[in-house]
Amino acid sequence: MTDTNSLEPVATFCGKCDCGCPQLFVDESAPVDRRVVITDDFGQRVEMSADQFGSLVEDAKAGKLDSVAAA
Repeated sequence: MTDTNSLEPVATFCGKCDCGCPQLFVDESAPVDRRVVITDDFGQRVEMSADQFGSLVEDAKAGKLDSVAAA
């Protein structure tokens, strides 16, 4: 599992089990372009800027990701 000791937790996706659900974190000590961190239950992580994450949130709100959630 990915080390998340230095990360500030924001959200857990699923959370209905104890399987290492995907999580969203903010790492204030990281470079600006890597402060938002999403981890998965396989120990992988994606790092992105707040602007990139904001774009993802906008797309989700607009329904552009609905087909992925239904897959």
